[in-house]
Amino acid sequence: MGFQHGLSGLNVATSNLDVIGNNIANANTAGFKQSQAQFSDVYANSLSGASGNQIGIGAKVSDIAQQFTQGNVTATSNPLDMAINGNGFFRMSDNGAINYSRNGQFHIDSNGFIVNANNKNLTGFTTDANGSIVAAEPTNLRIPSSDLSPQATTAFSTGFNLDSRAVVPAVIPPFDPLDPTTYTSTTSGTVFDSLGNSHIFSIYFQKTAANAWDTFATVDGATNVTLGGGASQALTFDTSGVLTAPVAPIAVSVDLATIDPTLGATSPLDFTLDLGQSTQFGTNFGVNSLTQDGYSSGRLAGFALSADGIISGNYTNGEARTLGQVVLANFTNPQGLSSLGDNVWSETPDSGQPLVGPPQTGTLGTLQSSAVEDSNVDLTTELVNMITAQRTYQANAKTIETQDAVLQTLVNL
Repeated sequence: MGFQHGLSGLNVATSNLDVIGNNIANANTAGFKQSQAQFSDVYANSLSGASGNQIGIGAKVSDIAQQFTQGNVTATSNPLDMAINGNGFFRMSDNGAINYSRNGQFHIDSNGFIVNANNKNLTGFTTDANGSIVAAEPTNLRIPSSDLSPQATTAFSTGFNLDSRAVVPAVIPPFDPLDPTTYTSTTSGTVFDSLGNSHIFSIYFQKTAANAWDTFATVDGATNVTLGGGASQALTFDTSGVLTAPVAPIAVSVDLATIDPTLGATSPLDFTLDLGQSTQFGTNFGVNSLTQDGYSSGRLAGFALSADGIISGNYTNGEARTLGQVVLANFTNPQGLSSLGDNVWSETPDSGQPLVGPPQTGTLGTLQSSAVEDSNVDLTTELVNMITAQRTYQANAKTIETQDAVLQTLVNL
């Protein structure tokens, strides 16, 4: 049995050296998880039952266990590089076959899909027409290349202060946007039609009495604008300077066909004008806020990834849209996963079913953009382990040599 001991020792030492060598070879492989050779002793079965003086017949490799500890995170210059900080795996699709990876080195292919170096698709949740996440079955994530469609203005809001000290003229003159003497103050902003063309929407204020004003409007200098169904809208304030009327947003209608019939946009352009934040105090006229919800068409200028996996696109028109959300998968027993090579694992009965969800939910970790997770191999430790495995191999070889010498002595008798 002496040769069996040494032979089994050589086999397990060789396997240990192979595992250590594989760890060292992948020290620079992003997302790689080191393995550890685990051994067990071997005893022969006896028909008479176990004995307290069994010597054993050697050792064997019981398992090659991967160690799913966190690797260091290194910053990169690629916005599509992603590092998982914590538990979880990227869910990858290889022509419909699902596997899992910790390597977050991604790029966009010719069709706009987010893929890794082996052209496996990163999966996640898509969005609906309004940019809201649709948390259904994960699908291949894609960065759209089409322009963002324009949106016509539907709501315009402005807050300002009208100077209560303004003088009321003895005779109220007819409003004329070209004659500054026919109004007290003015402000303007941009509105957009159905094709994304921008127009200058100007508002004019004419004081008619104490705490009373008339509001007029023009678009691109033209007066084909109705406020609340008429040519003007009256504003009234109380003695504290608070707006008392109108209390609701004003309906605005713009006859674009008359202003510029060559544009081809929907006419009239209808939106609401909210003046609810307006005041009348004894200070100079000033605009405090001005917002509207329309925009022109835009092209994707860049995108960013948040810690919860949301991919946000930034467009040339200043708008931002959610393009999708990366999902992660975790397993009850990650060591039960089967390694397929190319930095991916597949599900097995031992691993359990995948627990899929957005980052930062459940036991899933967070994502860091423009970064990758390094291999968790510690070269110093592996080199020390290699020296130990080498000594073990030499010692087992020595037992074979010694057993051979003993047998030779017996033969010589």
